[in-house]
Amino acid sequence: MCAVIWTTKTRLGAVFAAAVAVSGALAPAAHGASCRDVDHQGAPYTLCEVDLSAEDLRLFLYDDAGLPFGQFARIDQALEPQGLRLGMAMNAGMYHEDRAPVGHYVEEGTEVMRVITTGGGGNFGLLPNGVFCIGEGRADVIETKAFLAAKPACRHATQSGPMLVIDGALHPRFIKGSDSRYIRNGVGTTADGRRAVFAISQTAVNFYDFGTLYRDVLKLPNALYFDGNISRLYRRGAGGFSLGRPLGPIVGTVERID
Repeated sequence: MCAVIWTTKTRLGAVFAAAVAVSGALAPAAHGASCRDVDHQGAPYTLCEVDLSAEDLRLFLYDDAGLPFGQFARIDQALEPQGLRLGMAMNAGMYHEDRAPVGHYVEEGTEVMRVITTGGGGNFGLLPNGVFCIGEGRADVIETKAFLAAKPACRHATQSGPMLVIDGALHPRFIKGSDSRYIRNGVGTTADGRRAVFAISQTAVNFYDFGTLYRDVLKLPNALYFDGNISRLYRRGAGGFSLGRPLGPIVGTVERID
């Protein structure tokens, strides 16, 4: 098992190195995502909106040596020699102690983890869960069974759970007024796939309130929960890289260094 895991990590590390080396062909934007602060149900949130037709959005997990990046700063350092940098980044899905993804994970077309369809404990098993798929010029949040049926072409993909909003409806198991509150983060996408909106709460919130932010305020048809408690966001120009618990999958925009 260890040999198989190391082979996968090393192969993905090679993919990352190759992707960085040819990243000029991807035409990264000169600036990052547009971010703003909003209030919802008495709680403050930070929202970052990415236009997939104009910005380069990627997932990151292992470096070119097959080791987990873990921190935003390490990704930024890996991009810098190519004249690139992170514009915005956040944790992007649940992971095991070794930071391997719990669910489906694809980076630059290389599958690291298959789609998981079974339930189980924890938030990932609070079905339905879903997949965040980054394709060419678009990104989509898709419920897992629908994802398997549609088989979309994903350059990057990460599976997490639960879904926050499914085809305009709130996840059926969310409870209004629940006392299960954490700092939470997630992503929602527009129906045309052109925009992805990343959100993180600045104070502890429950699933119901977080879901209604996407359904009622942002009015996005589909949204996916990434994680809670360990949630972090980096925005260029809004302070330096904060250190915290090492992360697994990370999503971020890549931009040119002026």
